[in-house]
Amino acid sequence: MRGDEVLAAKIHWPGEIVAGDVFGATLSEKRRGARRGLVTLHRGGPNGGMGDADTMALVDHLPQSAAEGIKGQVRITRAPIAERGRLKRAQARWIEGDAHNNEAGGKAIFETGKVVPKFAAADWEEVWHAASSGSLSFAGGSILCSVTPAMTVIDIDGDMAPRELALAAIPAITRALSWFDLGGNIGIDFPTLQTKADRRAVDTALAEALNHYPHECTAMNGFGFVQLVARLEGPSLLHRFATSRTALCARAAMRIAQMVEGAGATLVTVHPAIKSKIKTEWIDELRRRTGREVRIETDPGLALETPHAQIVSL
Repeated sequence: MRGDEVLAAKIHWPGEIVAGDVFGATLSEKRRGARRGLVTLHRGGPNGGMGDADTMALVDHLPQSAAEGIKGQVRITRAPIAERGRLKRAQARWIEGDAHNNEAGGKAIFETGKVVPKFAAADWEEVWHAASSGSLSFAGGSILCSVTPAMTVIDIDGDMAPRELALAAIPAITRALSWFDLGGNIGIDFPTLQTKADRRAVDTALAEALNHYPHECTAMNGFGFVQLVARLEGPSLLHRFATSRTALCARAAMRIAQMVEGAGATLVTVHPAIKSKIKTEWIDELRRRTGREVRIETDPGLALETPHAQIVSL
């Protein structure tokens, strides 16, 4: 955040594997002479990460002498990513020597962040609804972000002239990259620009807007398409909405319930599909944090993304 402006967002669900976690591992598969293979991660790595004993991860930087069955440590470089119909396994790097003295590694971002009871006042609702719809508006148009197995695609639409529309969309594109925690292959479908001068102007403006965002970028082609490649460490907010929308909205309902203030009981009203995703331990934790009784009711007229919480009399 900067003041009350949200600069970027990232979500971590407790218990899931994240980039930077270190696990003990057993090499399960490896072709002769290869530096890559498949490892089984063991529960309770040196950083206290959680993972089922049968969780598999792709691993690289294996020693030449490594054979199937060898035990060691790995550092996660990309968390597992759920996609429609499949799960991309986590990616990891084999660690030589002591993991805590390994300079190539680093702590996960959620280990270095400051824990607070609630976020400072800002328009987090806007971030939430933008990620839910995959869209952001700007004067004269909007962008729509969609996840596919190959890449995240950003489409631009509006009623301005093509050059002006392309330039006006760049701040929204920059915001989407940070708000939605986007990485990997990202395709931007700008309006088709007829002249090279117009395409160069958009390329220059995009490069200046993204000078803080580590990436590689192609020049705009004759059809208005630009491709970015950035480091991908885990599922973006768009991935989570695409594959785990109900579970994500259930967690959001608990956060909304924690924010209400007053004496009495907390009444949380959600879509019926949300109630089955709310775990008993979440309700217990909400009671502990707020010191209030918690009641869950359903309303089929509510959208998944719009749970409601209020204080009611006991």
